[in-house]
Amino acid sequence: MDYQDYHEPVLVSESVSLLVTLPGLYIDGTLGGGGHSLLLLRRLETLGGESLLVGIDQDTHALEAAAEKLGKSGGNYRLLRGNFGMVKELVTPIVRGEALPVMGFLLDLGVSSYQIDTPERGFSYLRNGPLDMRMDPEGALTAADVVNEYDEAALARLFFRYGEEPLSRRIAKALVSARSASPLSTTGELAEVVRAACPRKDLAIKTLSRIYQALRIEVNDELGVLEQALADGFELLSPGGRLAVISYHSLEDRIVKRFFSARCAADWGPKGVGLREPLKPAEAMLATRKPVEATPEETGRNPRARSARLRVIQKL
Repeated sequence: MDYQDYHEPVLVSESVSLLVTLPGLYIDGTLGGGGHSLLLLRRLETLGGESLLVGIDQDTHALEAAAEKLGKSGGNYRLLRGNFGMVKELVTPIVRGEALPVMGFLLDLGVSSYQIDTPERGFSYLRNGPLDMRMDPEGALTAADVVNEYDEAALARLFFRYGEEPLSRRIAKALVSARSASPLSTTGELAEVVRAACPRKDLAIKTLSRIYQALRIEVNDELGVLEQALADGFELLSPGGRLAVISYHSLEDRIVKRFFSARCAADWGPKGVGLREPLKPAEAMLATRKPVEATPEETGRNPRARSARLRVIQKL
């Protein structure tokens, strides 16, 4: 299998320059094809001192692609199979064994181009394939399970909550009606039902994008995994270490922004109580006051970078 064009990393120079400050252990929690990790290794080489990069991905295809790319770098790295929500479980034994401070944790939350462009993975309505959408090919829940087994109310809630879809009830009703005749098994069948349920055909593309996003989030528990990874990744960081997250839609970015704000705020107790010191000091400081966005040059080269938002905090 040719992994040469697995995935073009988004905001790669910005994220690496903001993340890497000192030698130590760095974690790429969303390894993908290894684009960010390759530049991380090159940056670490310029710092001197002992460093180690740990790359994590639950997709065996991604691990193969990254191994092919990073194997030529000569850098010091390890690749681990697992979900980034398992970062604490996966990395803690390495931290103890290497005795290196954890200085950086990177999350790029986007679906890889390779996954989207591979029909067999079932992520895209543009390419007909099985209704799958699993980031981990061995995961238990598929999009077909959700579409064919969730009741109408559950589907409507799902599309509204994870897709912010205004036609959520209408789409859910149409899917339940369609599957009563025969279960939906392909991305093309699902797209046909969604298009037919849209009262205005010019809205169909945005509705399809939101429905497929909602299903992908549900199948992979993306938001729950993100919250777990943020908490555990921040806990792993040594003082001075940085956490960098690239998000692509408002649901993800809202979780990241809320987490960062909570860690950067001190607790001064109830209003009106004049304290000389906070009850609980801030745990972090913002390294980016505003989210970093892709340049026009990058979005022209890679349209998928248009919605990317990079936020970084530093542990105190």
